[in-house]
Amino acid sequence: MTLAPPDGAFYAYINYEHFIGATTAEGIALEDDTAFTAYILSEAKVAAVPGSAYDLSPFFRISTACSEDVLNIALDRIAAALSKLTVKGNTP
Repeated sequence: MTLAPPDGAFYAYINYEHFIGATTAEGIALEDDTAFTAYILSEAKVAAVPGSAYDLSPFFRISTACSEDVLNIALDRIAAALSKLTVKGNTP
């Protein structure tokens, strides 16, 4: 994933292109950013907004209006959730 620096806003758009089409442990394919953000919410307990809501797919948006500790916990949870996905027959 890549992260573009925010332009003074309290959110960040994160590219998840590598995970398009990835499958969950239950065999559910994450075909779009809506499915991807639903997975992040369910698995990592982190709310995110699909980039398509802003014509910015394949990105998702998270708020950065929190403490650095809370943001680090959220990013760690997202990373753990992503490590459970199968990407093109491989795990990331």
